[in-house]
Amino acid sequence: MGTLKTTPIKRVLSITKAEFVKNHYKPQHPVLIEGFAKQWPAYEKWNLEYIQQLAGDQIVPLYNNKPTKGHKKSVVPAKKMKLYDYIKLLKAGPTDLRMFFYNVLQKMPELTKDFDYPDIGLPFFKKLPVMFFGGKGSKVLAHYDMDLADLLHVHFHGTKKAMLFEPKQAKNLYRVPFTVHNIEAIDMDNPDFTTYPALQQAEGISVEMKHGDALYMPSGYWHYITYEDAGFSITLRAFPRKPKKLGKLLSNLLFMRNFENIMRYVAGSKWVDYKESSMIKRVNKKFKKRNKNA
Repeated sequence: MGTLKTTPIKRVLSITKAEFVKNHYKPQHPVLIEGFAKQWPAYEKWNLEYIQQLAGDQIVPLYNNKPTKGHKKSVVPAKKMKLYDYIKLLKAGPTDLRMFFYNVLQKMPELTKDFDYPDIGLPFFKKLPVMFFGGKGSKVLAHYDMDLADLLHVHFHGTKKAMLFEPKQAKNLYRVPFTVHNIEAIDMDNPDFTTYPALQQAEGISVEMKHGDALYMPSGYWHYITYEDAGFSITLRAFPRKPKKLGKLLSNLLFMRNFENIMRYVAGSKWVDYKESSMIKRVNKKFKKRNKNA
């Protein structure tokens, strides 16, 4: 067992459009903007109680970190419940149940009055503001976003931590073939370097986010998230415009995801076990070769 190598993220109290584009968007370097949401009404209004008041009777899907087995799709809700009751659960204490990609425009459009899209040089897609909720102690599997968007991720109510890894680090993270995440058995907080030795060469960025902080995650960046407290975040997305990334986006959405679900339906756990074991052998072999030639 060991600890992954990380360096602290660059933190700023404010940033101009020119600074953001030059130092972060163009070179694709992450940055944390402390207290970014102070410019929004959401900074004072948004907490779990406020969201709960607006929840109504809507039913939401909830997810945990247990791998989906058998002939199920790769992403399946663990359960469904009223949003009001889920927030009540979050307030009561630790839970591993999370909600992700909650479409604000569709589900709770009144929240759009509480934030705006900052003019910092990101070409935001304004029809898809999405929220993520997690209970104290819940963790989000290390992954990158399938749509390869540049993300401005703004956190509310409590603290959460993240590890970021640039796309070229995928070779060290044991990415499961035909998915956008690594092996679910890996404990990113206490990795097993004997079973997964390539993790020793992974180099990440450590982040701690508090209420109102905004994290810029460039396209394709891996992120592993831990909720220190029950809380939620909103993500504003800017989709890629370069032909190469657009092609990869379409391949991910139209081919990779559908192929994975078809194979799970046909072969079930045999497919998952085969591709994971094959990948581990391949990654470990490359790791040994790199060390031998170093």
